Amino acid sequence: MIRTAYLRVYSRIDDESELQEHQPVVPGRYITVTDFGIVTESLIEDALYLHWNEATYVCPRRPRLRILEALLGFRDTYPGITSDQLIPGRIAERAAIELDDMVEANPEIRSHIIASPWHVPLRWFAAFDPSEREVFKNEAAITGIRFRTPLANAIERMTHALDVVANAGFQDSVVDPLRELVDWLFRFPDDSIVELDYGEVASLFSEGDLAMDETAGDMLASLNALEDGDLDEAGSNYARAAGRWARAQALAYMN
Repeated sequence: MIRTAYLRVYSRIDDESELQEHQPVVPGRYITVTDFGIVTESLIEDALYLHWNEATYVCPRRPRLRILEALLGFRDTYPGITSDQLIPGRIAERAAIELDDMVEANPEIRSHIIASPWHVPLRWFAAFDPSEREVFKNEAAITGIRFRTPLANAIERMTHALDVVANAGFQDSVVDPLRELVDWLFRFPDDSIVELDYGEVASLFSEGDLAMDETAGDMLASLNALEDGDLDEAGSNYARAAGRWARAQALAYMN
């Protein structure tokens, strides 16, 4: 089973949503074959619900939309001959046509969830303050970590991180993923909630490692030092965060 971490946006609702609530399944127990490959999550068009600060929020799962976007995004990551070896052109074309039809039928449709296999991308942590970190037990009594914050906070922090990294002269390969994340966040209503959930990726760490996880703090310290022009301190904090995730990220590359 591919262990996956998630970045989600929950939109506030005042009335009952027409989407049924998603029922979690035991990881690895849900496998189905689709026309675009094997997936390990339910394809039902349901949603996750969050009750936070006396308000209710919904995060539509939209599995088919996410499959199409992920397939095309993965192919674009490896341009040239490699892309055809990974995702044949005829498959990509069919996915693109279906995605275009989906957007044409509903111009407001968007993915509320970004998934990352085997690790949490370090840039995700820039949306959160270390104090927003929660260690919790999920439905299967497995320890996990999550962060939650109002969308306005996430956008402000991510925009600041983007400015700091861009002004420091980093290459497009570093700046562009941050910019894409900011653009994605701007597509949602102002009163939304952003959540980072380690998901199944948490199982790659011991409970002790999770309890001592300070990645968000290390990334914040790295950005602050970078803004102050202290490259040594920025590099030291970033290296500490990257080292914590080195084994998990290696699994991503091996797969």
